[in-house]
Amino acid sequence: MTDHRIIDVKLDEHSIIWRNADVEQERRVAIFDLLEGNSFKPLTDYEGGYAGPYKLVLRVEEGRLAMELAAKDDTLLETVVLPLSPFRRIVRDYFAICDSYYKAIRAATPSQIETIDMARRGIHNDAADLLIERLAAKVEVDFDTARRLFTLICVLHIRG
Repeated sequence: MTDHRIIDVKLDEHSIIWRNADVEQERRVAIFDLLEGNSFKPLTDYEGGYAGPYKLVLRVEEGRLAMELAAKDDTLLETVVLPLSPFRRIVRDYFAICDSYYKAIRAATPSQIETIDMARRGIHNDAADLLIERLAAKVEVDFDTARRLFTLICVLHIRG
């Protein structure tokens, strides 16, 4: 029987550079939404035919994203590693637009906020597409799963 989904996700505490209440809220929401509904199918044939569900630990090491995949009994299945260099520009752009969005919430008109939010969602969608493309040879994910994983990748990159 297959169960291609994530049932637990954690961020390596040593990879998180800086956090505040807003960052913690983003992390909590992304994890909650991810666990509520996701599609995550590693393309590796695991010993014993294991086909999910999966536990996931995300960390950054030496400029790469490491995704530790484990079985529901915590047996390590594999570590998927992705270079983060293709994500640098989009993460930077996403942080910039998020900063503009949070500033706009305090002082802009509803129409200005909506315009910035649409741009923010557009960048987030582009990032999800990039993540799907980069994972394609190792893990199949749907669009919503990729969006939530990108949010968690960003949490790992936030600097104070």
